[in-house]
Amino acid sequence: MNEIGLSLDTVWMLLAAMLVFWMQPGFALCEAGFTRSKNCANILMKNFVDFMFGSLLFFFVGFGLMFGSDILGGFIGLPNWGDLSFYSGDLPVEGFLIFETVFCATSATIVSGAMAERTKFSMYLVYSAFISLIIYPVEGHWTWGGGWLCNDAADGFMMTMFGDVFHDFAGSAIVHSVGGVLALIGAIALGPRLGKYSKEGKSRAIPGHNLTLAALGVFILWLGWFGFNPGSQLAASGEVNRVAISHVFLTTNLAAVAGGVATMFVTWIKYGKPSLSLTLNGILAGLVGITAGCDLVSPIGAVIIGLICGTVLVFAIEFIDHKLHIDDPVGASSVHGVCGILGTIMTGLFSTTNGAFYGFGWGFFGAECFGILVIDLWAAACGFVLFYGIKKLHGLRVEPRIEEEGLDIYEHGESCYN
Repeated sequence: MNEIGLSLDTVWMLLAAMLVFWMQPGFALCEAGFTRSKNCANILMKNFVDFMFGSLLFFFVGFGLMFGSDILGGFIGLPNWGDLSFYSGDLPVEGFLIFETVFCATSATIVSGAMAERTKFSMYLVYSAFISLIIYPVEGHWTWGGGWLCNDAADGFMMTMFGDVFHDFAGSAIVHSVGGVLALIGAIALGPRLGKYSKEGKSRAIPGHNLTLAALGVFILWLGWFGFNPGSQLAASGEVNRVAISHVFLTTNLAAVAGGVATMFVTWIKYGKPSLSLTLNGILAGLVGITAGCDLVSPIGAVIIGLICGTVLVFAIEFIDHKLHIDDPVGASSVHGVCGILGTIMTGLFSTTNGAFYGFGWGFFGAECFGILVIDLWAAACGFVLFYGIKKLHGLRVEPRIEEEGLDIYEHGESCYN
C-alpha cells in the first residue's frame, strides 16, 4: 500500500473512531431522557465509567484476548502481554486499538439503560469492567479476531458445517445483541422498579423526564452510526473502498429511516397516536438491524430490514414488559437484543452475494443463525453468573428508600437539577 493511501486510511479510521466515541453522549442523553430526573446524574456517571474503565481494561487485557494469536481452537487470543505488536494489519496498531476500544465501550453502555434507576453504582463498576475485560473480547475473538466462527479454512468447523463463515460487518451480534442479552439478564436479576407493576401484575408506565434529551441522544447516535458502520471498512483509499463506504452509508441511513417510519405507523395504528418515544427506539432498531449486513445487502434489502425491525420492536417491548414483567426503562433488550438478532439472521437472507433469497442456498443463513446463537448463549451464561453472583455476594440493588428518593443524591451527592 502506498504512503498516501495508508495515510488516508488511517485518518478515515480515526475519524470513524471519533464518530463512534460520539455515540457515548448519545447513549447518555437517550438513557437520561427516558428515565426520571432524580437519577439523571447517576445515568450520566455510568456512561462516563463505561468509557473510562473500558478504555483501560481493553488496553491492558481485552485487546490482546480479542486480536491475539488463536489458542484453544480459536476460543481466545494469546498476545505478547505488554506488547501490542501481535496486531498484523497495515494500519497503525495504536489507531486500530482506539477504534476497537470505542466499540468495546458501546457494548458495555447498552446494559446501563436496562438496569437504570435501581442499581448500586459500586456494583455497576464491577459488571461494566467484566464486560470490557472478558465477555466482549472473547466473543469478539471468535468473529473479528480470527477465531473459530470466522475461520474460512476448508477443514474448519464453520466451512465443514455450513460451507460459509459467520459474518457481522459492524456488530449487530458482536456488540448489540450481546449488550441486549446482558441487559435482559441484568434487568431480570434486579427485578422491576418500585411501583412498576400492580399487585395484579399490570404494567404501569413510568415516563422519562425529558424526551427532548432522548431525541437529541438519538440524533447523536444516528450520526455516530455513520462511523460505526462505514468506519468498519477500515479503509477509504481506492475505488473498492470508496464504493464500499458509500454503499454502507446508504444502507445504514435507509434502515434507520425505515425503522422509524415503521414504528411510527405501528404505534399510530395500535395506540391511536404516533409515539415519539417508541419512534426514537424504532430508528435505533433499524440501525441495529442493518449493522451486521450493511455491506452485503442492497438498498431495498436495507429498507426491508429496517421496516421489519421497526415493526417487531413495538411488539417486543410490549411482550417483555406486559407478559414477561421485565422492567427495561429504555427498551435496550428489545432495541439491541431482539433487533440485533433479527438483523444478523436477515443478513443470511438478504445478502446479495451469498444470501438465501438470492438463490445461494441456505448455508450462509445457517452460519448466521449458528453464530448468533453461540454468541448470545455465551453472553447469557456470563451474564447469569455475573449478575446473580454479584446479587448473592454483595447485592446488586439499592435500598428501597434510595430508589424512592433517587440515586443522584445518595450515590453521588449531587443532582443535575436544582
